[in-house]
Amino acid sequence: EVQLQASGGGLVQPGGSLRLSCAASGFTFDDYDIGWFRQAPGKEREAVLSIIGRDGSTYYATKGRFRISKDVAKATVYLQMNNLSPEDTATYYCAAGHWGVYADFEPRYWGQGTQVTVSS
Repeated sequence: EVQLQASGGGLVQPGGSLRLSCAASGFTFDDYDIGWFRQAPGKEREAVLSIIGRDGSTYYATKGRFRISKDVAKATVYLQMNNLSPEDTATYYCAAGHWGVYADFEPRYWGQGTQVTVSS
């Protein structure tokens, strides 16, 4: 069974940090690129936030506050998020798929999401 288990969300104050994890199982991790998405309450899911490729290359929709990384031995991808603001409040999802050029990411498998709330 394919699983992408997202975790690490929670309540954080503005300016704080969180590290999200996406643990993959049930498929060959090395064959897929992994992307992070988010969906704020009452809004459509945004375009991909960040991608890490099979070769370790990375993409960020906006640079500076987020950092994506992976541990191949653990089949886990991380999203380090710094200097969070209330606008970052959303459910964050990871997906395994294939990355074309720039932000062209085609998800195949989705995780269940982890909630991030930024509030004082």
